[in-house]
Amino acid sequence: MGVHSMLSGAKQIRKLQSFLTRNQASVPKGHMAVYVGDVHKKRMVIPISYLNHPSFVDLLNRAEEEFGFNHPMGGLTIPCSEDDFIDLTSQLNSL
Repeated sequence: MGVHSMLSGAKQIRKLQSFLTRNQASVPKGHMAVYVGDVHKKRMVIPISYLNHPSFVDLLNRAEEEFGFNHPMGGLTIPCSEDDFIDLTSQLNSL
């Protein structure tokens, strides 16, 4: 991972810190809620450790491009299909 990627990831983590504290209702410590789906958004709770994986950082970059940090669902909205998100997180779980 290059320095630019590390700085970008760290910058996003800092930006998400205040966002995450607002979205902690019924979310276990060390996890965060995200909303995923094309039309109907499904709330999913994921480990914060996913923020360290380059594939997940790519999703965060897409989310920032599409939504900025204003997410109407009250949680981080990830711009991908539910099936694609489940496939990705399944791969991250096996690492």
